[in-house]
Amino acid sequence: MNIIFVCTGNTCRSPMAEALFKSIAEKKGLDVTVRSAGVFASPNGKASPYAIEALFEKHIALNHVSSQLTEEDVEAADLILTMTNQHKQLIINQFGSHSDKVFTIKEYAAGVDEDVTDPFGGTLEVYRRSRDELEDLLNLLAEQLQKNKDR
Repeated sequence: MNIIFVCTGNTCRSPMAEALFKSIAEKKGLDVTVRSAGVFASPNGKASPYAIEALFEKHIALNHVSSQLTEEDVEAADLILTMTNQHKQLIINQFGSHSDKVFTIKEYAAGVDEDVTDPFGGTLEVYRRSRDELEDLLNLLAEQLQKNKDR
């Protein structure tokens, strides 16, 4: 399964989700390809230093360069998980023929209509909270994918 995580600038939430989920999927033996992109990303931007540090505390390396979500990304993905409803709507508006595979991460993993808080500009503690929120959601996602695999 090819999964892409999407946020705004692809420097905080989606790269953290990508790195966290790669780690979780590897531990659980899930056969997934994972990447991230942004709906308004500058090409070749760096990940936030606090995002890097928050993941480093979990022994997860974040070597990341930002990228803009492209039509090729959308077509190649089996599942597109956004951080907010606004990201979801932007993608559906731009790539409407693929709307059946676009969900917010909270909608898909936890069944709730809420956004993942944006840590951009916050303290390291804010980034830790975002990391932990994502980690909980990604563990739920992994459980769902594991159940689907076992069927």
